[in-house]
Amino acid sequence: MSTPAVVLVTGSSRGLGRGVAEKLAASGYSVAIHYANNKQAAEETAEACRKLAPIPEQQFAIVGGNVGVAADRQRILDETLAAFGHLDALVNNAGIAPRIRADIVEATEEIFDEVIAVNLKGPYFLSQLAVQYWLKNPGKSRLSTGYKLVFVSSLSANTASVNRGEYCISKAGLSMASQLWAVRLAAEGIQVLELRPGIMATDMTSGVKEKYDKLLADGIVPQKRWGSPDDVGRAVESILGGHFPFSCGDVINIDGGFHLRRL
Repeated sequence: MSTPAVVLVTGSSRGLGRGVAEKLAASGYSVAIHYANNKQAAEETAEACRKLAPIPEQQFAIVGGNVGVAADRQRILDETLAAFGHLDALVNNAGIAPRIRADIVEATEEIFDEVIAVNLKGPYFLSQLAVQYWLKNPGKSRLSTGYKLVFVSSLSANTASVNRGEYCISKAGLSMASQLWAVRLAAEGIQVLELRPGIMATDMTSGVKEKYDKLLADGIVPQKRWGSPDDVGRAVESILGGHFPFSCGDVINIDGGFHLRRL
């Protein structure tokens, strides 16, 4: 990669997004590191990426904003283009859990709206902005197989948890968003894929570690381990590397076999 391809990874100041950013940095990509509130964490991710980068031409810029807010989404894209002059791939990873877990009988519209705005509306319309840029710049991707659009959903896209219904609905909607963009963009040479992580070791799950440790030991995941940010990073790296050339709108499960039906 003489001129590194540029990837915007939302929510890359921590968790799965940081794992993706670090893996891409180690593979020679330039990365726009996005954060919502914690700029210091984003700076730490950027520094880690610089240490991993194998070529001096790579760049790592920090862009901030709430993907659930239209003006912030536009600024995220504008600042990415200002920093790099180009964009080759968007990884829609940013997401939040409901700040109060409640049975759907008692859950509030306020928290529902918060989760949907960040987890579904945000990536849907940030993708629209990226796609508009790509359609105005056809054939200019630095990736050998063209521009890439990746949605990071969750096992919650098809696994019901009644104490966080808004999260499940947001991820199910995101899965359909991936299919919609895949259908629209396939003929344009823009590949769209969905990554569906399972039980992942991040700060989002740290509060329920003991619960899931037991479930894992009891075999809820056939591979009997937590997933890691690196697992997701490797999948993104494979997509950007063109290793799924005849795939369109597919779901790639990163869940150790959780999705398999078993007797």
